[in-house]
This record gives sequence, structure tokens and C-alpha cells, in this order.
Amino acid sequence: MQFFSSETIFSENHPITHPILDKAGISLVIKREDQIHSEVSGNKFRKLKYNLIEAKKQGFTTILTFGGAYSNHIAATAAAGKMVGLQTIGIIRGDELAKDLEKTLSENDTLKFASSSGMHFKFITREAYRDKTSTAFIEQLRDEFGEFYVIPEGGTNALAIKGCEEILTDTDVGYDVICCAVGTGGTIAGIVNSTHEHQKVLGFPALKGDFLFEEIRKYTVKTNWDLVQEYHFGGYGKINQEGVAFINTFKDQQHIALDPVYTGKMIFGIFDMAQNGVFPKNTRILAVHTGGLQGIDGMNKKLKKKRLPLITI
Repeated sequence: MQFFSSETIFSENHPITHPILDKAGISLVIKREDQIHSEVSGNKFRKLKYNLIEAKKQGFTTILTFGGAYSNHIAATAAAGKMVGLQTIGIIRGDELAKDLEKTLSENDTLKFASSSGMHFKFITREAYRDKTSTAFIEQLRDEFGEFYVIPEGGTNALAIKGCEEILTDTDVGYDVICCAVGTGGTIAGIVNSTHEHQKVLGFPALKGDFLFEEIRKYTVKTNWDLVQEYHFGGYGKINQEGVAFINTFKDQQHIALDPVYTGKMIFGIFDMAQNGVFPKNTRILAVHTGGLQGIDGMNKKLKKKRLPLITI
């Protein structure tokens, strides 16, 4: 448990130089949360940290959580459980994946990695998955697996928020705008809770829908935040050729890899907003790189099937 201790882990702030930013008269720095750990990076480390500490404290030996076939959260939970000596169970959306598990694992690096980290899978139908948080379903799982500590899909709960509140540190007080990608809303809520009065937080959702506003309000009373909803590229797990080209060019120029589901969309959005004069001159922006790079392989498989350009790894 030493790695997941109560001590705060710090990440590097990396300045970005680019003609678009220079012309807009703004500065952009990326907080490299993706470098925290090779297998449990970014916001996944932050969300899991206090949940793992609590699970151990309560005497649990097993963690159970939920996710899709390419879930960053599933991969991170499996790795983190192995590191701290907890068994892990993943309830995976899509029962068709269980028909030939050997084939599934050979074609899906996320599930293959989670399995190699000791995670046990239970594949369920998409219909059943929609009911995954019901008391009756959880009790069925307890009858099947025994006692376990539940971490929700995406990892967001009160303890996850506590972990995400440690992303910003005293060294970040000088920034005017804090940007982060948004999935379930937990990371942005934790960041908002840690901001100072002069700071504004902009979230870039990876999926469509206004429901995230209410989700985020569950975990923060502050109002210095907003969601920029123009850069989801069609919804969760979707991207187009323009997005792929941006991610590849950014890596070539800045030597920083972006994932196509979350951070790639956020950085694309920041550059587009800068080019369109959205940010006042002299705005100091801090963008949080929340990791998720393991998702590149899954996206490339989708792009390859569509005969589209791939994301460089």
C-alpha cells in the first residue's frame, strides 16, 4: 500500500509553445498526470487512491467494479488491485464477449491486460448493465462472489473526489483557467473544489448530453466552472480524421501523447478556442492530462476497420 498512501503525489507542469497560442497571446501548460504511474495513471490513480485505502481499512479482500470492454478504469483497477494485494472483479458490458474469451482477450489489449493483472470478469448484457447499480443486482453479485468493496463505473464517488482534489497544488495558483476532460464528472468536481476564487474551470465532455451538469453538482458547491460541449467528436469513444491528425501532429511537435477519448478532445478544443479568440489575452491556462493512453490501441482497431488513419503510438 506504500504507493497508494495518504501522501500527496505531485505531477510535472509542462509548458506548450505553439504559433496559435502566441498569436492569441495566451499561455498553455499541461499538468502531466499521465506520468504518475505507467499502469495506474492520471485521474484513475487519483480516484482509486482513497478507495483502496478505505477497502483495506474495512478489511475487504476483493474490489468489484464496472466498465466497458475498453475502459481505462477497468485496466487501472486491475493493476492497482494487484499492486496492493486485493482481488479484483470486473463486471463488463457485453455478454457476447464471453462466448470466446480467448479470442476476446487476443483482440482486446485492455481486457487482456486486466486479466493478466488477475482480474476476474463477469460479462453481462447491455440491458442488465443499465441496472447495474440496483440493490437487487448488487445482492445477486454478493451471492455469486461473496463480500466485496464496490467502486462505481468510472470510479467516481466521494472518496474519488477527495483524491482528485489533490490534482491541483499550491504551485498552480497562478493559472486563470483550469481545463480537464470529463467522463463521469468526478475529476472536474475534485479540481473545482481545489480552485481559488480567481480561477475558472472548463470541462470538455467526451460524450453528448447535459446530464453531466447535475452529476458534477453532486460533488461541488462551487460555481466557477462550465462545460464546453462542442468537442466530443460525435460522442463517447468517437473521433474523426481531423481529431486523429491533431493528436498525431501534437505528439510530433510537443512530444506528448494524447488519448483520443479524453485529453485529445480537450487539447483540440483549447487550440480551437484560442484560434477563435475565446480566451482574453494574457490568459494563463493549465490543462490536466488525465492519462488514458491505453485506450489508443482500442481506438486504432476501430479506425483500421474503417480504413482511416491511425493514431501514432
